[in-house]
Amino acid sequence: MKATLLPERPPGFAYKRPAGLRRPANRQLFAEKIPVVTLAERYGTPLYVYSAAAIRQRYREFDHAFRGQEHTICYSVKANSNLSVLKLLAKMGAGFDVVSGGELQRVIAADRRLKSKAVFSGVGKQANEIDLALHSGILLFNVESASELRLLGARAAHLRKQARFAIRVNPDVNAETHPYISTGLHEHKFGVPFGDALELYRLGWGSKYLNVAGVSVHIGSQITELSPFREAMEKVAEFTSTLRAEAHKIRYIDAGGGLGINYRSQSADDFADETKRYATEITAPLKKLDVHLLLEPGRSIVGPAGILLTRVVYKKRNDGKVFLITDAAMNDLLRPVLYHAHHEIVPVMQHEDKVSNIEADIVGPICESSDFFARKRQLVETDEGQLLAILDAGAYGMSLASNYNTRPRAAEVLVEGSRARLIRRRETIDYLLGPERL
Repeated sequence: MKATLLPERPPGFAYKRPAGLRRPANRQLFAEKIPVVTLAERYGTPLYVYSAAAIRQRYREFDHAFRGQEHTICYSVKANSNLSVLKLLAKMGAGFDVVSGGELQRVIAADRRLKSKAVFSGVGKQANEIDLALHSGILLFNVESASELRLLGARAAHLRKQARFAIRVNPDVNAETHPYISTGLHEHKFGVPFGDALELYRLGWGSKYLNVAGVSVHIGSQITELSPFREAMEKVAEFTSTLRAEAHKIRYIDAGGGLGINYRSQSADDFADETKRYATEITAPLKKLDVHLLLEPGRSIVGPAGILLTRVVYKKRNDGKVFLITDAAMNDLLRPVLYHAHHEIVPVMQHEDKVSNIEADIVGPICESSDFFARKRQLVETDEGQLLAILDAGAYGMSLASNYNTRPRAAEVLVEGSRARLIRRRETIDYLLGPERL
């Protein structure tokens, strides 16, 4: 079989011919202006590599799509929480969506001035996390239950701090995504029905330290059909009018995140068009409401801006079936196992004189049959020692990584033009064993 065309993700990752090398067979994958093979030699593998140019471009495209609506982009920290990534986005003007006290502390560590642009979501906020957020003066609490609202009111009164809040409503909208990342149906743990939410706003109205400020909704993640967004926002708009009729001052509507990406192919033009259509679906129901829109993108900003670089350790055949065993594993990138997610996997070196493909399972060394990145994948003939790049790994890659099998987590590198900067050191065994006691 003839080798297939290799996907690229410009402006972050594209195939080029290094200076001084003329043969087409010597084309190789670059991270902006740096050969990826150079990064592997310098920092080892497995290695997460992020493109600053790609992050900036995608943030600008997202921001530009909503230019006709007063808004703040509150980047979803859980997608990729590296401090350098957060600081890069902060310089672009981003706010932040956090779902734990730890994530809020990351935002504060990146830049203390960002506290006032943080939105605190999540169904299980603890008292100490609420106290941290109150002391920090965050923008908004997205409240998910009556119990949480009572605790928020009690902590705010104890600390004598004002707490701006929105109720996260559950619109009972099918987001048509993987069931593990769908959050907008009544069967899910997230949000409250509209009828219950109305009572919570009335409860909050009577508290000296609780300030009704908005309505929040989030229907899921990796959503590629746009109609569920409009359906949810139409319900939120109607509910907002009901609240205002009761004299509640609704300043913010938090539309959540969830815009998906195409893991098989994605160009800058595709993304620009998609965000424009997404913005239309979100903003159309809000035209007459005069609200400040909060948006919580994560994956759509950083997903295609990162790769996981790994080396083939062994090439193994079992009764004709081919396995490429890599030095990366499910502890480094969990998405294929957790969601059966597809990631394009490409060789770092593009040899055009290799015209044949192989079908192989690309797997890691962990003692689980579920430890795989791809099964029955067609790719260019690949040998032991070669480097592979797992694309679109910038979101929910490192943030979901673990130390299963006592495997140190990978290093992370941020590339800006011709400069590469180590933004997280590779863990060591001593680091992993340090907290334990005999």
